[in-house]
Amino acid sequence: MAQERTGVATLKGNPITLIGPELKVGDQAPDFKLNKDLMTEVSLSDFSGKIKLISVVPSLDTGVCDQQTRRFNEEAAKLGDQVVILTVSVDLPFAQERWCGAAGVDKVVTLSDYKTRAFGQDYGVFIKELALDMRSIFVLDADNKIRYVQYLSEMTEHPDYDAAVNAVKQLI
Repeated sequence: MAQERTGVATLKGNPITLIGPELKVGDQAPDFKLNKDLMTEVSLSDFSGKIKLISVVPSLDTGVCDQQTRRFNEEAAKLGDQVVILTVSVDLPFAQERWCGAAGVDKVVTLSDYKTRAFGQDYGVFIKELALDMRSIFVLDADNKIRYVQYLSEMTEHPDYDAAVNAVKQLI
């Protein structure tokens, strides 16, 4: 049975339970299978050799998630080809594609954890009460070692964008 972590996160001040381990800097990132579209699955190895910033959001159709994804889209344009920014949510791939089109987001890769929620559980961000993934940031080096991680303690707050981008820049 997966580990339950309580007392580490809230939604508008109300406690929520995260399922899975708390990953730390220096850990090897767990592999994953996420949907790029309804039929196409990708895994961590599909981005091998690249520095990866994984931006996890509960749903693109909410204000903070929208702003977070737009911000990382802007940053992606400046970071170069050796960096890939992945935005992970449990939104259906159709909704992700529609949102990206409407928002003009074209530099980040949106991936969906809707099928199994395994990413959320393996990365310790699956919210038991909501079946969503908690806002968080992971920066992985080219060998998939975690070099930066931020688990937000309040779902409605923004991540530390500058710290995440600086962690990526240190790896370039």
